[in-house]
Amino acid sequence: MKKLKLLKRAAAAGVVFAVIVGVLSGGYAYAKDRRFNMSYMYFGDTQAFIRNVDKTKGSLDTVSPSYFDLDAAGNLVLNRAASRDFVEEMKQRGIRVVPFLSNHWDRAKGRAALANREALARQVADAVMEYDFDGVNVDIENLTEVDCQAYVDLVRLIREELPKSKEVSVAVAANPRGLSTGWQGSYDYKALARYSDYLMIMAYDEHSEGSVQGPVASISFVEESIKYALQQVPADKIVLGIPFFGRYWKVGRGYGGYGLHLSKVQELVGSFNGRVEFDQHTASPKATISVTSRSGPVRVTNGVLDPGTYIIWFENEQSIQHKLRLVQKYRLKGAGSWSLGQETGQTWDYFDDWLNGNWFVDTYGHWAQHEIAEMEETGWMQGVSSTHFAPDNPLTRAQAAAIMVRALGLEEGRKPGNFSDVTSRHWARKEIGIAAEHGIMQGKGNGRFGPEDPLTREEMAVVLERIMDIDEGDRDGEDISFRDVERDRWSYPAIHAMSRHGIFMGYDDGTFKPQHKITRAQMAALMSRIKPHIEKD
Repeated sequence: MKKLKLLKRAAAAGVVFAVIVGVLSGGYAYAKDRRFNMSYMYFGDTQAFIRNVDKTKGSLDTVSPSYFDLDAAGNLVLNRAASRDFVEEMKQRGIRVVPFLSNHWDRAKGRAALANREALARQVADAVMEYDFDGVNVDIENLTEVDCQAYVDLVRLIREELPKSKEVSVAVAANPRGLSTGWQGSYDYKALARYSDYLMIMAYDEHSEGSVQGPVASISFVEESIKYALQQVPADKIVLGIPFFGRYWKVGRGYGGYGLHLSKVQELVGSFNGRVEFDQHTASPKATISVTSRSGPVRVTNGVLDPGTYIIWFENEQSIQHKLRLVQKYRLKGAGSWSLGQETGQTWDYFDDWLNGNWFVDTYGHWAQHEIAEMEETGWMQGVSSTHFAPDNPLTRAQAAAIMVRALGLEEGRKPGNFSDVTSRHWARKEIGIAAEHGIMQGKGNGRFGPEDPLTREEMAVVLERIMDIDEGDRDGEDISFRDVERDRWSYPAIHAMSRHGIFMGYDDGTFKPQHKITRAQMAALMSRIKPHIEKD
């Protein structure tokens, strides 16, 4: 079957549509690559680790348990929690186990490790092979710029000691201001990336223990950290770290910022009827709770909360979703989290969908979920709100005009459109005018466009025929007939041509249902199937 050439109707560039089979007939052909998803494991034993993994509903690719510690001389100490049973359990779930090597913020141990790096690299490799781990995540913190080159050399040595099939990754400090001294200065992103599979940016603790109160990870802090990393490292080597914890400060006390599991924050807010505000500027939630003497002991990780008022900055579904959108925006490898088991029970209801660009809560499990995500990412289609797509709502003529103009990259024409029912404030006035000038969509008579009218199958067939250059002789040939489309019907030529070219399919009962309304999900599927076959000159 010959290619169909898209005419841009007075636009200079050309676009080619190849044959698309089965559009709007159900199912989908788009297979979106899944983003990488890993999480650290710090709290609990083997059985707790397994339970926490199973709560993620198959979202994780890799877990990094706290198995590799250091002694004062910089030698590897295998944590007693290290378990071959856990490795076997994860293998059954298709999840890689990559322990993290940590000095737990002890600068002396970190520097001893670097001084002992040749021996340490061999020790790490031996332990990885002995336990059949899938690699190592290097997480040595609280060093400075003077340790930078030795740190790179440690990662290089570990990479050389391990088979290529084993992962070597590095946790690095967030560096939104591009500092070259202090803790941030100990990480040479570019050099570390040369010897590792990815860098996991610890994009949290913007405010932490001992600091003034504030968000754990404001959206600007996170985004600026990504931008800095992208100056040094390819996007497919960057994993964005997301906090599963909050921090609290007692009003009137000079020192604070102690950590809290998100599940504990949720419990405290519920128990004390806390007030939660979402700060739009930082895209972070803040809770205020009041503990009284009548409350009894309120136990948290760091002890007991005394009576008083507490401010808690934390993460919730809304703030985490803001961060996950950045993974898509900058096309990063994926996301990591600190740490598994600290999240709320609802986290895995949305995390994997949002990580993979499925923003809309009303598309989870929908047959067109992947196509909708793709169209949102391309910018051709948008949601009806930030959280809803309305996939089964009819597609309006205004929406169709906007989609076609965006997809074809059409420039604003000489005429903005002059339809009596398209006001100067209509959101799609410009796109309707462009579509009309290029002959893609026309009015409905009497100077009307019908912007809010639903688009039917036959109308879409006509729209597609208008943008495709089909030779007159190619309209002949085997007749394709539908019981409900007569030859003298106004849309018959378009339906016949689109069906002959496999673009529109009829139904099993021999009908075309020309007046059936096209849904927004069906339009997403249509555009998704057309997209791979568009070639712009």
